[in-house]
Amino acid sequence: MKVAVIGGTGLIGSRVVKNLNAAGHQAVPHSLSTGVDIITGRGLEAAVAGADVVVNLTNSPTFDDASPAFFRTSMDNLLAASRKGGVGHFVILSIVGVDQVPDLDYYRAKVLQEEILKAGPIPYSIVRATQFMEFMDATLSMTADGDTIRLPRTPIQPIAASDVAGAVAEVAAGSPLNGVVNIAGPDVYPLDELGRLTLTAKGDGRRVVTDDTAGMFATAHGDVLTAPTDARIAPTHYTDWLS
Repeated sequence: MKVAVIGGTGLIGSRVVKNLNAAGHQAVPHSLSTGVDIITGRGLEAAVAGADVVVNLTNSPTFDDASPAFFRTSMDNLLAASRKGGVGHFVILSIVGVDQVPDLDYYRAKVLQEEILKAGPIPYSIVRATQFMEFMDATLSMTADGDTIRLPRTPIQPIAASDVAGAVAEVAAGSPLNGVVNIAGPDVYPLDELGRLTLTAKGDGRRVVTDDTAGMFATAHGDVLTAPTDARIAPTHYTDWLS
């Protein structure tokens, strides 16, 4: 199959392209750096023309209340171009529990993205993943103050980017789900414990203080960010990934 991977030069996208091409498909990466702008529409029709599948892995440049506008405009442009180009399957990457954290602007924006896709004209698949292991450093930096990092006890089930990419590539190569598949890493940690584990493994002398009001994940209550019972569990353990 011919697969247009929008956002195909990023952390997940580059791996999806590699996996699909290794499996014998023709996966082509597209991004701003290749001349495709999903907000203005520049280069978009040419990028998706003749593609059997479009995989959209682009992300909002901000996590604030500007993110819904990004997803609405980008999805409207992508779906219009894909329909014109005869695309038969549209895949996006979303977040496990995304519809259960209404206090986060970014999560509401991702729900909007899912809703636009579901209401659109093209058969679709939504892959929801738990938090990427690769984003742990950014998570720590959000609430860092000198030698102290404040983190809530929110349960997190981190997944490696390579496992996410493998799942996205597999879904893209299959028939449209017209639904959602959840993927997660094999281990659940309270976020504060995960922070301590990360700092110790990296020889970082900063201290994690438990604060259930700190950071964006403080608004996620209960186990909403961990794998539901029907989730596919990826093989990579966080401690192995750290080492």
